[in-house]
Amino acid sequence: MQGTDVYDVVVVGGGPGGEVAAARTARAGLTTVLVEKEAVGGECSYRACVPSKALLRPGAVRDAARAVDGARQAVTGPLDPAAVLARRDRFTGRGDDTGQAGWLQGAGVTLVRGHGRLDGERRVTVTGADGGVRTLYARNAVVLAPGTRPALPPVPGIDQIGAWTSREATTADAVPDRLVVIGGGIVACESATAWSSLGASVTLLVRDRALLTDWEPCAGEEVTRGLSTLGVTVRFGVSATRVRRDPATGEAIVDTDDGSSLVCDEVLAAVGHRPRTDDLGLDTVGLPSGETLPVDDTCRVPLPHGDWLYAVGDVNGRAPLTHMAKYQARACAAAIAERAAGRRPAAGPHQPWSAAADRTAVPQAVFTRPEIARVGLTERAAREAGLPVRVVQYRTDEVAGAALHADGYRGLATLVVDEARQVVVGCTLTGPMATELIHTATLAVVGEVPLDRLWHAVPAFPTVSEVWLRLLEAYGL
Repeated sequence: MQGTDVYDVVVVGGGPGGEVAAARTARAGLTTVLVEKEAVGGECSYRACVPSKALLRPGAVRDAARAVDGARQAVTGPLDPAAVLARRDRFTGRGDDTGQAGWLQGAGVTLVRGHGRLDGERRVTVTGADGGVRTLYARNAVVLAPGTRPALPPVPGIDQIGAWTSREATTADAVPDRLVVIGGGIVACESATAWSSLGASVTLLVRDRALLTDWEPCAGEEVTRGLSTLGVTVRFGVSATRVRRDPATGEAIVDTDDGSSLVCDEVLAAVGHRPRTDDLGLDTVGLPSGETLPVDDTCRVPLPHGDWLYAVGDVNGRAPLTHMAKYQARACAAAIAERAAGRRPAAGPHQPWSAAADRTAVPQAVFTRPEIARVGLTERAAREAGLPVRVVQYRTDEVAGAALHADGYRGLATLVVDEARQVVVGCTLTGPMATELIHTATLAVVGEVPLDRLWHAVPAFPTVSEVWLRLLEAYGL
C-alpha cells in the first residue's frame, strides 16, 4: 500500500497489556508495531501501581518493625518524606521510559511515538508530536490497549482547583499538610494510608456506609480500623457538594452535604476511571466511542464485518488490573498467532488463548494497613450466581506462625466453598502478609482443587500459611 507501513499486528497503547501483547506476537514471528503517545509502560509504571507501592512500603516496614518487641525499641522516629519520595522516583524514573522502550526493541517490536486511532478496517493513523500523520496497516490484527484515565466526580468546582487524581497522588513532590480524599475504594484507601504515614492530616469522605463495598464486609471493616489507627478521619455517608480555593491563601475548601466545610491543601478525587475510547476512531469501524469494548475470551472485539480487532486491559472492563491486563495480553497474542496460522483456536477456559479466568479468579492485593487481598467470588457474588455456598472463617492471629510474625497480629481468613463441587470459589484475607498469601487461594480457585485434595497440601510450621489447615479443619475435614 503506497504511503502505508504494513505489519502483521498493530498495537495501540504501550501500557502493561499493550507491551506484553506486542512482545508475544513478535515472539510468535509476526511483525509487530506498537503506538504510544506517552511513556511506554503506561499508568502502572509511572503513576499507579509502582509509585503507590513505593510510597506505601516504608510505612509498612516501620510498622512491621514496631510490631515486634526488641525491634520496636530501635525504630522510634518518623519516616523521612524526602527519602521516601526519592526512592519512589528511582522506581519510576520520573516518567523516563528509556528502559521499557529498549525492552520493546529487544523483543523485536517497532515503536512509533504518537496518538494512534483507527481509520477504518485494519488501518491506524498516528499523529506525531510535530503534527505529522503516519498510516499503519495490519494484515492480521489491531490490538487496542489505550487504558483508562482518572474520572472526576460531578462536584461543582472540582475541575477548577487543580484537584489531585490518582496521577498526582502517586507523583506529588511534597507532602500536603492537609489532604481531603473523596472516595472509598482501593485508590482512596491506599492514598490515605500512604500520605498519612508521611505526615499528612487526611480526611476521607465516603458516600457509602462502608469502605470497599464490593469486598467481603470484613475487608472494609479492617481497613477502616487501620486508617483510624493511622489518624485518618473517615466520614461515612458524606459527599462533597462544592469545592473551591481561597484566592488569598490558596487553601482548598470542601463543602459537604452534612452542612460542614473542610479546609485543606489538596483534594484527591479517587472515584474511578474512564476508558480512553473517546478519540480512538471507533466510529470508523461502527463502534460507539467513550465506552468499554466488549470482547470474547480471546479478547476479540465483535464487529459487524471482520474478526481482526482486539482489546486488552482496562479498556475492555473485564478485570481492570495490571496483572490481568498482562494475562489477557498473553491470551490475545496466542489467539492472534493461532488465527494467523490459519487455525481456529479450540474452545475451553484453560487454552493458552483464553482469558476466561478474568471472570472467576481475579486476585487483588491492597497494601493498606492491614493488608487485604482476595480472589474469586465473595459470598454475596456467589449466592447471586446461584451457587450453593458455605462460608468458613478463621482468625489468622490464632495460628502460631502469625503470633511469631508480629506481636498483636490481627487478621481474618474467609473461604467461600461451592458445596456441590467441593471446591473453593473465593477467598478473602486480611492482616500482615495477606497480599503474599493470596496466591495459594488463586491456585486453589483456578485449579478447582477438591477440598479433600487440598487437605494433603500441608503448610510448613510455623508459618502464617497454616491458616489453610485451620480453614479446612473449620470446614470439617
